[in-house]
Amino acid sequence: MSSRTRDAQLGLDLGRALRGHRVIRLDARGHGGSSGTRDPGDYAWDRLADDLLAALDAIVPGESVHGLGPSMGTGTLLHAVLREPARFDSLTLMLPPTAWGTRPAQAQSYLVGADLIEREGIAAFVELGSTTPVPPALAEAPQTGPAVDEALLPTVLRGAALADLPPRKRLVDVTTPTLILAWTGDHTHPLRTATKLDETLPHSRLVVARTPYGVMAWPGLFAEHVITAGVETPATGAITLPTGRPTRSDRRSA
Repeated sequence: MSSRTRDAQLGLDLGRALRGHRVIRLDARGHGGSSGTRDPGDYAWDRLADDLLAALDAIVPGESVHGLGPSMGTGTLLHAVLREPARFDSLTLMLPPTAWGTRPAQAQSYLVGADLIEREGIAAFVELGSTTPVPPALAEAPQTGPAVDEALLPTVLRGAALADLPPRKRLVDVTTPTLILAWTGDHTHPLRTATKLDETLPHSRLVVARTPYGVMAWPGLFAEHVITAGVETPATGAITLPTGRPTRSDRRSA
């Protein structure tokens, strides 16, 4: 339910510390400035991977990139790299969401949220979410709301309920250098998922933020990861994914 703008408000625009690369920031289908559909299946992460790869073909055809994706952007990247591993020089998986065994309970909460919005409106949904404890790493962050239109949000939530990370037995084949950035105290982005990804991916590094100061270090860690990966595999571009798929994009030098 995030966007390029919301990520920047929360201090999660990690591309701001990167130098020597073009940074392309994308809003997912139905999020932020991107239009959406009324088919929940279009918001499953494997479908968002289709969107991402199509966007890369349009924006940087034939080029490899460094991929950064928080939450469902992590799911999008993992599905995409399994299809086109040569397309990615590195991965940065930020705030991996619930997955595998923890996914069904989260999926049910999305379905309940979708019904609540249709019955009582988005204000009731936001109020319900406000009762959830804030992760310690977000203690000083401003309050933000969903970056999805109210009329579309139930569809997006039902699509999220269909989504999951690829099976771990497939992820063991991902040899792309991977940085995993997680924080504590967030049941929708549990440290358990990040830890299991770190145990599964052959070339990964896990960094956990326990305070806002830990999150402040993430842009520098991302830039270092991109540069280190580029020593062995020269990069032609970098792409950061606040949520997953665009119909429009920002282009800027970083």
